[in-house]
Amino acid sequence: MRQHKKGLALWLLAILLLLAGALLTGSPGRLESVQEAMRDAVLHDVNQIGLLGGKAVNPGLISAFTVTAVLLVFALCVRVFVIPRFQYIPGKFQLLLEEWVGLFDGMAKSNSPHRHGFLGVYLFSVGTYIFVGTLFELLGLQAITVHGHPVTLPAPLSDVNGAIAMGCLSYLVILSGGIAGNGLGGVGKTLKEFSLPISMSFRLFGALLSGLLVTELVYYFVSLSFVLPVIVGVLFTLLHALIQSYVLTMLTALYYGEVSEVPHKPKKRRGQKISASAASL
Repeated sequence: MRQHKKGLALWLLAILLLLAGALLTGSPGRLESVQEAMRDAVLHDVNQIGLLGGKAVNPGLISAFTVTAVLLVFALCVRVFVIPRFQYIPGKFQLLLEEWVGLFDGMAKSNSPHRHGFLGVYLFSVGTYIFVGTLFELLGLQAITVHGHPVTLPAPLSDVNGAIAMGCLSYLVILSGGIAGNGLGGVGKTLKEFSLPISMSFRLFGALLSGLLVTELVYYFVSLSFVLPVIVGVLFTLLHALIQSYVLTMLTALYYGEVSEVPHKPKKRRGQKISASAASL
C-alpha cells in the first residue's frame, strides 16, 4: 500500500514539474500563426510533400499509400504464414482475426440477408482501412515538405479528398448491390439517395478532422504541449477509429440491403381466383 502511494506521489510530482517547466519556458515563437496552422491542417496548401521527387501532393496522400502498403504486406503474411496453421481450438491471434472478420460478416448478413457475400468483404476491407488509417497518425511519422520543413503525416481520411473518395466508393458499392438485386429498379432506388455520398464523405472527414485540429491546437501552445497532448491525441484517435469504422460500414450495409432487396409479390391461390370469378357472376 505504501509503495502504491509512493508511486502515485512520484507521478504527481513529475506532472507538476513538467507543468511548471512549461509555464516558465513560454513560447519560443512560431513560423506561422495559429490561424495558418489550422488552415493548413484542413487545406494542406502550404506543407506539401514531393511525390517521388516530382509533383507536390498533400501529406494525406503519402499516408494513404503507406497505410495501403502496410495492410497489403500484412494481409499477404497472414495468408501465407498464419492461415495455413489455423487450429480447431484457436489461439489468441487466430481468435482476434476471427472476431474481426465475424464482426463485419455478421453486419452484412443481418442487414442484407438475401445478398451479403461481396458486402461482407467490402465492409471488412473498408472498416480495417479506416481503423488502421486513423491509428496511423499516432505513429508520428515525419516527412520533409517541398520547403524543407518537417511535417507529421496525418491520417489518410483527414484529407477531404480521401474522405470523398471513400464516400463515393461506398456509394458505388451500394449502387452495384441495387443493380445486382433489382436491375434498373435498383438504380432508381439508389439515385433517390443522391446526397448519400456527400453526407458519408463529410461526416467521415469532419469527425477525423476535429481530432486533428484539437491535437494541433494543443501542440501549438507550449504551455499545453506537455503530457496533455498524449492524453488528448490517444483518446481522440482511438474514439474516432472505432466510431467511424462502425458508422460508415453500418450505413453502407443498411443502404446496400435496402436497395438490393427484391420485392416479393403476393401469390394468389387457386381458390381465391375461383371465388373471385364466382363473385363476378
